[in-house]
Amino acid sequence: MTWRPVLARSVMLRHDRVRDIDLLLLPERVVVLRGDAGNVVRLCDGRRAVPEIVAELGARFPGAPVAREVPAFLSALRREGWLR
Repeated sequence: MTWRPVLARSVMLRHDRVRDIDLLLLPERVVVLRGDAGNVVRLCDGRRAVPEIVAELGARFPGAPVAREVPAFLSALRREGWLR
């Protein structure tokens, strides 16, 4: 997969320090990112391809099923129009 995901122009990633959660801010909508989803989205800078994101997360979280879950998660965000 050579796709290099990046947030759509109308989407911003923010961290809510009060609640200690990551959020995607969209026009007229807020999406709460649970668990390590914010860590995944932070790597979507348009420079890294999906395999590079998976490799980096695999190094950060050894033993986690990132090779299976991260591409599916990114594809879901793309279908929603939040990543391009």
